[in-house]
Amino acid sequence: MQLDVQWFVATLMANELISADDAKMLNQSLGGEPDLMTFAQEFLNRVCAGLSAEDAQSWMTQIQEVINYAAAQAQSGTPPANAAEFVESSGGYVPRESSISMEELDAYAAELDQVSAMSDEEARDYMQRLLLALREFGASDLHISANAPLFIRKSLDNHRIRPDYCIPAADSKKLCTCLLSDEQKAKFEESWDLNFAFEIHPSRFRCAVMMQREGVSGSFRIVPDKILTLEELGFLPGDAKTIERLLDYHNGLILVTGPLGSGKTTTLAAMVEIANQKRQDHIITVEDPIEIVVESKNCQVTQRQIGASTNSYRTALKGALREDPDIIVIGEMHDLETIENAITASETGHLVIGTLHTCDAANTLNRVLDVFPPSQQAQIRAMTAGSLRGIICQKLIHNGTGGLALSYEILINTLAVSNVISEGKIFQLRASMQIGSKSGMCTIDQNLLELFKLNRITYEAAREGMRDQSVIQQLNQEQAKRVATAGRK
Repeated sequence: MQLDVQWFVATLMANELISADDAKMLNQSLGGEPDLMTFAQEFLNRVCAGLSAEDAQSWMTQIQEVINYAAAQAQSGTPPANAAEFVESSGGYVPRESSISMEELDAYAAELDQVSAMSDEEARDYMQRLLLALREFGASDLHISANAPLFIRKSLDNHRIRPDYCIPAADSKKLCTCLLSDEQKAKFEESWDLNFAFEIHPSRFRCAVMMQREGVSGSFRIVPDKILTLEELGFLPGDAKTIERLLDYHNGLILVTGPLGSGKTTTLAAMVEIANQKRQDHIITVEDPIEIVVESKNCQVTQRQIGASTNSYRTALKGALREDPDIIVIGEMHDLETIENAITASETGHLVIGTLHTCDAANTLNRVLDVFPPSQQAQIRAMTAGSLRGIICQKLIHNGTGGLALSYEILINTLAVSNVISEGKIFQLRASMQIGSKSGMCTIDQNLLELFKLNRITYEAAREGMRDQSVIQQLNQEQAKRVATAGRK
């Protein structure tokens, strides 16, 4: 909620003209970030409905005074004291509050000296306690590597635990494999690579164990303990509504892309949950492994795991088409056959949602097209131009104040975008996105500018991620206004 709107609402509340809940609902009905005049006009429309012209004019005069007061107070740059009552959470990947201290975490790490003397059962108990402690500490990942110190990741940054102690190869193997079943251990000994997920109720973890030069290493990802909404993940309200509208389609292809660790899985889970609540369909997901468990609500949700309930994405997708699905969710589209089957399924009456490891919309489309031989690319371009619904490209960035923020761009397949794709002029996508805001599109630069305007990220964080000179100029102008306002205090 913009600062002048906050002062407007605070003044109305002080005069008992609106409640905090009504202010929140009004704000959301206007897209989440209306300007002061839009908010005030909608408030007037609701208050004056059914009133005489004379009474309505009286209200307009009073509200104009409130508008002037709110605008003046906003110049201070300080929110009203009661803003927390009616301002929705800003969302974003804010680090989980630590409920244990670093000193308490060090106590767990001190037990690393005793691993060699632990039985497999004791090592398993230790790993479970350590992972639960890291969840409470707010970490996102634990990394164990032979002949190297243990380290964790929190807010994208790595932190070594006991940096003076290197875990012996035998201890590293014990810690990384103690959570495996006998069947999983046999698979690991055969392939020297294993992905799996497990639960320490109610917490879930995604794990990857591998053999490397020094010995066995493992990465343990702490999965969110609940499905967050798009707004809670950091999508701006208007953009969240754009994504929700994509989920109203009954066929077509939606791609969620971004680098490793960018939050694609949580976004995918949020989208599945939206469909799960607003539709009455059959949803089949194919994941490697299943990270976030989705309980069936209005939809029947069937989750399949690579290696446990199906052999590969290719075979799972072929099998899914015989299971009467309405929505198919593909955890990773990484080979020609999976991508081809996904596009075909999206053309034949299914809504397909998939992920790719790409950094923007243009690279996503190039990646989709480039896996096909040249003789097929014209046909695939035509199929993609007709079936694509939208692309959400996201990444996590430091917000400049110790937390994280989600930055993203959204491509909607309008007629102009469809023509660009079918003609193979992918380089023109950026221009289409820059002028496509009315269709719900935004570039990463435009999104960073909006995040800065809403005080979700600092000027430095926004500037670091920008490449578009025209948007950089807008950012500099906005920063200059803030500096000038601060100087007048």
